Amino acid sequence: MKKSISFSIISTFLILIAIGTLLLMMPFSSHIGYMSPEDAIFTSVSAVTVTGLVTVNTKEYFTVTGQLIILILIQLGGLGFMTFSTLTVLILRRSISISNRLVLENDFTMAGYKNIKDLLKKIVFFTFGFELFGAFILFFQFGDLNIANRIFSSIFHSISAFCNAGFSIFKNGFMPYTSNAGFNFTVTFLIITGGIGFLVLNEIFLFIRRKKSFSRFTIHSKLVLIISAILILSGTFIIFIEEIINSSNKLPVLDKLLTSFFQSVSARTAGFNTIDLNILSYSSLFIMVILMFIGASPGSTGGGIKTTSVGLVFAYFRARLKGIKNVNLFYRTIPQQNYEKAFLMIIISFLIISISFFLILSFEINFTFSELFFEVVSAFGTVGLSLGITSDLSLASKIVIMVTMFIGRIGPIALLLAISRKETKAVFDYPEENIMIS
Repeated sequence: MKKSISFSIISTFLILIAIGTLLLMMPFSSHIGYMSPEDAIFTSVSAVTVTGLVTVNTKEYFTVTGQLIILILIQLGGLGFMTFSTLTVLILRRSISISNRLVLENDFTMAGYKNIKDLLKKIVFFTFGFELFGAFILFFQFGDLNIANRIFSSIFHSISAFCNAGFSIFKNGFMPYTSNAGFNFTVTFLIITGGIGFLVLNEIFLFIRRKKSFSRFTIHSKLVLIISAILILSGTFIIFIEEIINSSNKLPVLDKLLTSFFQSVSARTAGFNTIDLNILSYSSLFIMVILMFIGASPGSTGGGIKTTSVGLVFAYFRARLKGIKNVNLFYRTIPQQNYEKAFLMIIISFLIISISFFLILSFEINFTFSELFFEVVSAFGTVGLSLGITSDLSLASKIVIMVTMFIGRIGPIALLLAISRKETKAVFDYPEENIMIS
């Protein structure tokens, strides 16, 4: 059953990418009336996987129609085509197929969610509610644009931020808004809400309505909120300290603090930047690589190995250091399969990044080690941050980046399930024998 779900997820993403590629190659999508298949498929993959890496400047190259196509791909890719197809079924008052039900459960909740219609309503409510709220606030931040551009830019960037996509229709991205606190906090709010997962959003919503106390949150939600807060605050602090002593960064101290916070949040899979990343210190870039690798939370629009994986691994280490057999969190014992899956996720992710990085190192001779490594981790985490080398990569490297983005979006374990053979159960166990580790 899990294998069929993985096939459904992969096939829907591939179909979306194919449709997006064809539409972006149409004359109405670009100002020059034509887009090469190489750039079209790269842009489509980046939009559907909500990554944000681009080979052409979105503002300068695409018409409004082309930008709208990218926006639709982002929205469909962020929530999944199955979500919208199931919503259509509900609108037509027809029954939901078992495959759609299972895909929705796999994408957004833990197993066994009973009311799938209620789940879908909440996903739609949170998504469009936050996106509309974000667009409304951003509208007042873009005072230098005419009304039509302000409306479209507000909607585009609100959806892009909530879906953690990293696409911008501004020529220089968000760098003109480095000192704009209202803009920075609005975008980071959208990134965080889109990245913590719909299950967590629902529990926060119930908490605000005083229908649930924090002590009654699920362990999943508690772990997501705590790990997310730790990553954001520690990332902000470390980057800020590093940029204080970085002579290349000439920004005022308060602006450095604001950009440190923004990049700490954005590096977790959103991919926006309010500062030229090339002026950041290597230490700051290293912290951003770690944040990109960890990524967002399960059931969200973001990628990476997920916050819960990190939390479970640390809980496992803590239990072993204390000599405790079981892994316990919040007075509950965590099933062994949970932290085994977390370890598996980290190992597979590390292998995928290593293979992709090795291949790109073989293809490229004009870029530094750090530039290429940053690009690969950004692609896997579906982040979209770059040190400015994406458009200059060779075709072979772009193919590697596209595959990496795709795997990062659908999840390494989902891919492994799809290509693996059917599990067979052994009828007997072999005798045990120890192996020396240290």
